[in-house]
Amino acid sequence: MKKHNFSAGPCILPQEVFQKSAEAILDFHGIGLSLLEISHRSKDFLPVMEEARAIVKRLMKLGDDYEVLYLGGGASMQFCMVPFNLMKKDGGKAAYLDTGTWANNAIKEAKKFGTVDVVGSSKDDNYKFIPKDYKVGSEYDYLHCTSNNTIYGTEMHQFPEVDCPMVCDMSSDIFSNDRDYTKFDLMYAGAQKNMGPAGVTVVVVKKEILGKSGRDIPSMLDYQKHIDKDSMYNTPPVFPIYTTLLTLQHLENNGGIEAAEERNKQKAKLLYDEIDNNENFVGMAAKEDRSLMNVCFDLTDQSKKEAFDKLWKDAGINGLNGHRSIGGYRASIYNALPLESVQVLVDVMKSLD
Repeated sequence: MKKHNFSAGPCILPQEVFQKSAEAILDFHGIGLSLLEISHRSKDFLPVMEEARAIVKRLMKLGDDYEVLYLGGGASMQFCMVPFNLMKKDGGKAAYLDTGTWANNAIKEAKKFGTVDVVGSSKDDNYKFIPKDYKVGSEYDYLHCTSNNTIYGTEMHQFPEVDCPMVCDMSSDIFSNDRDYTKFDLMYAGAQKNMGPAGVTVVVVKKEILGKSGRDIPSMLDYQKHIDKDSMYNTPPVFPIYTTLLTLQHLENNGGIEAAEERNKQKAKLLYDEIDNNENFVGMAAKEDRSLMNVCFDLTDQSKKEAFDKLWKDAGINGLNGHRSIGGYRASIYNALPLESVQVLVDVMKSLD
């Protein structure tokens, strides 16, 4: 039976990426060695790193004023790297939007470096919406926001005009919609949500914002040191980077971000329409802030849970349970999930008595 993977991450990737990455483990490009055993500084891997960095800028339509890094530590490592590099040592002050668990974790880390003003929060309403009535002035070293909130199924569909650098955690919606990436001065994302396997984080940074904090930054946490070494200051995670490259090549070869956005909108509309029109289900997030990537919903009658769970599992659906902190159901419909899989879920929802 075909499996339909709605997991929030690590998540589904294109089938050809699975195939090519598997082949690379056995024999990388016909050299008789596995990707897992070659030197990261060899003539066989260096082009991988170069293209993996270049393709990000092509897809985002960014110029040479930006640099792309592939780092370890997950997106959570960026919760401290961002303030270390951007918040001034003396009198540092940053603005943060609190829109979910990961945004809140970023706030906790930043407070260890200086003053943090939470300029907007939906925490008191269990993060069901995106705050909008706030202003961010030039007194801040940066504004940090989280574009998509995986647990709660909300997404920022507009971004503010600010008088300071804007930093965005795009871990679960990067490359899913055709936003103006030049609005951001630093973007980061754990690959495992929409780009590749777990084990690498992509950081895209505008070079001019670095070197102004006045801090003595530990070498491994210093963006500039990683830039100076072409993202190979230490041994990079070669397999996740290669798989991310394959995923981005697949995206570029299939119409780029613009085409992906249209496909994602079609999938999301199909599923949200069923949630809104089927009396058995109710959406969790405010309609105007619904995510294109993570669709969170629940049953209106919990006595039907056992029957519904059996239906979707029998249909070959995987990863539909909601996050443990809010329960219900979560359908993650990342770039690689086909419309066919969403239709299978919708058909299951229609069949519930």
